[in-house]
Amino acid sequence: MDRRHWLKSAALGTGAAAMTAFTEAAFGADGRPDTIAEKASRGTPPLRITDVQTFLTAPANIRLVVVKVLTNEPGLYGLGCATFTQRARAVETAVNTFLKPFLIGKDVTRIEDTWQSVFVSSYWRNGPVLGNALSGVDMALWDILGKRAGLPVYQLLGGKCREAVDTYRHAAGKTFQDVEDQVRKFLAEGYRHVRIQCEVPGLSTYGAGGSKGGATGGPQAQDDIPLNRRVDTWEPAPYVRLVPKLFAHIREKIGDEVELLHDIHERVPPILAIQLVKDVEKFRPYFMEDPFSPEDVGYFKTLRPQTSTPLAMGELFNNPNEWVDLVSGRLIDFIRIHVSQVGGLTMAKKVAALCEFFSVRTAWHGPGDVSPVGHACNVHLDLATPNFGIQEAKLFNQAEQDVFPGCPELKDGYYFATDKPGFGIDFDEKLAAKFPIQDDPPFDMRWGTLRRKDGTIVKP
Repeated sequence: MDRRHWLKSAALGTGAAAMTAFTEAAFGADGRPDTIAEKASRGTPPLRITDVQTFLTAPANIRLVVVKVLTNEPGLYGLGCATFTQRARAVETAVNTFLKPFLIGKDVTRIEDTWQSVFVSSYWRNGPVLGNALSGVDMALWDILGKRAGLPVYQLLGGKCREAVDTYRHAAGKTFQDVEDQVRKFLAEGYRHVRIQCEVPGLSTYGAGGSKGGATGGPQAQDDIPLNRRVDTWEPAPYVRLVPKLFAHIREKIGDEVELLHDIHERVPPILAIQLVKDVEKFRPYFMEDPFSPEDVGYFKTLRPQTSTPLAMGELFNNPNEWVDLVSGRLIDFIRIHVSQVGGLTMAKKVAALCEFFSVRTAWHGPGDVSPVGHACNVHLDLATPNFGIQEAKLFNQAEQDVFPGCPELKDGYYFATDKPGFGIDFDEKLAAKFPIQDDPPFDMRWGTLRRKDGTIVKP
């Protein structure tokens, strides 16, 4: 007697209706064994993606890209950051034209499966455009999962490892005194970590003036020169000589309690970067960031044996092959990847787990060209990451707070997340439309204009 006939016999005496219901529950109405998917379909209908939308807005005059994923559950949607501010329209096209038709109808809860399928959906993969498009969708799916579970995302990641997220801010100026004044201001506001950057006279210095593209303006006025023909001048040697003096000044005037950071921003030849990192070691920086460009990461094997200065790297990385060897070889101390560039929360949590085994701490990239949604994602991951190090902070202006209700709270030098479900942040589409991005020019063209005095292009 086969199993189906045995079940029918066992059901005798319970009534024909009961026997039919019992059989169909086990095998389906057609009498054949059901697949897992068919069994699942008789329960709660799967949560499906019904639409994917992108929004471009600039409430702080920086092009932000926000992805919204809608579901077949009325009112349930998620938000993600897909900001690639220099190529915002390219990411918008990638999401709307290519990812949206691929995603419609997919099970919202299968986040990992969706990530893997999207990653290979173009065959050629990696790169910031696909990375940001994928990241926006990925974060939105985590946001939905938290909302449906009624839990903040950090609880889905294992719960809090700390009560708040320690942060750092940027102190910059034309003179050492300007930088000192900024450091004192941040200390008075409760910060314990401060990045210090100072202008090199006559040169276009990264981070020293807070201007877009990392430039403070060249030695001559360029107002009448078309943007695509302007030139910002940079020479590495004066900068390499100045930075140790800046550290010495801040340590002498303020002392040892403040943790000092500095971003080299890949702007100097590797051999000069090695010398600079060694020269500042005696001032005990919290870390020196981006001593080399991604193309020159092989130099970390030369640098690491020569200094105990903590090293941070990664904001330009797209591909795991760029960071796996640096982490597993214990060649860096902080991973600085841009979460929306590498594939969102799904990839970032894997990177954090990898780093934990090699005592590398996280310091996710958190500048102005990460949307408040992206910052919220960073904060939730920071809260749940045991090997968290520090978080770059952004003070949101009033327009950003209005467009993105629920921005992470920045208080006494810490980020705090709400206990609202998901990332705890929302998006006002109508208000966002009042802050359109500027397409003329289509991006900040001061990137790609940095040159040495002889005309050689310099990495920004």
